Amino acid sequence: MDSVAIRRRIALGMAVLTASGLLALAAPGSAQAADSFCPGRKVRDLPFSTGTVHVYKSNGYVCAVTFPKHSSTAKRPMSVSVQARGNRPVVDKGRYSHHAGPVTVHAGHRCVWIKGSVGSGKVSSGWILC
Repeated sequence: MDSVAIRRRIALGMAVLTASGLLALAAPGSAQAADSFCPGRKVRDLPFSTGTVHVYKSNGYVCAVTFPKHSSTAKRPMSVSVQARGNRPVVDKGRYSHHAGPVTVHAGHRCVWIKGSVGSGKVSSGWILC
């Protein structure tokens, strides 16, 4: 390998390290876990007795994640669904310990219906974000 190729690889490595360091510094320390799951800005929280659904929107896409109210390592039934008006819902349902989802749909400018559950508690938004 010639010296030019070695210098290019070193420069690329340094650029990657610098970029990752800047991203780590730019991330707020109090960000919630959902931030890493869904792109865009948080537009709604849907709290219910046993958890919360966090809803995000970005470029016509809507993303949602259900989190339990109390963290635990035990798996329990959880679900999250997002339905754009005129389409079928996209659902993530199962036994999870930390979260259900994320689920993402392209809604454009259409309303969406969001549902979430943890154990026996559940929430249903009705048509929102119209």
